Amino acid sequence: MSLLLENRFRDLPPDKAIDTNLFLESVSHIPSFFGELMINSIAIAQFQKIRGVYLKDPAKYVTLQDIVEAEREAHSAEWPKVGATLALMWLKRGLRFIQVLLQSLADGEMDENNPNHIRVNVTKAYEQALKKYHGWVVQKIFNVALHAAPYKSNFLKALSKGEEVKEEDCLANVRQFLGNYTATVDAIYDMYTNLNAELDYTV
Repeated sequence: MSLLLENRFRDLPPDKAIDTNLFLESVSHIPSFFGELMINSIAIAQFQKIRGVYLKDPAKYVTLQDIVEAEREAHSAEWPKVGATLALMWLKRGLRFIQVLLQSLADGEMDENNPNHIRVNVTKAYEQALKKYHGWVVQKIFNVALHAAPYKSNFLKALSKGEEVKEEDCLANVRQFLGNYTATVDAIYDMYTNLNAELDYTV
């Protein structure tokens, strides 16, 4: 069984409101091997901030939008660069990175000269999801980390819990996972746009 399918994201309701508890549960199971791509440690830190706010009053923060709107009211001067709102802003970028990476693999994009490398896929994900928010130093760190990216065969094997699974079967599982995952990430981006909560500063 695929690690991704064991912990797939739930269907969104018609209004695309994201249940905070279900979201945090799904994010908590994102495989740790993404840490090799500089994403896991960042995601964990932001996840913990959001979870900490949620646990203070689960009845109040039923959806992610409940949290963001409550912080806008409580911290009008600092918002959105505050608390769980800021943490979710960065977490969604990490989630987008993963989405673009997996979609690129599922679409068969590769370096024709090195088909077992995933550097092309990782680079695409970084450029679309994170690069514009990183300054020169962080971009250089990413370029160094890129050379430590796992081989595609090892990456897909990890997604299959170490089992020997045909590449196409593994990628079929990836495509199935991406359905609700992509819809959830898109909904968070839409929420930030609608609430005018997006920031574009660099780190």
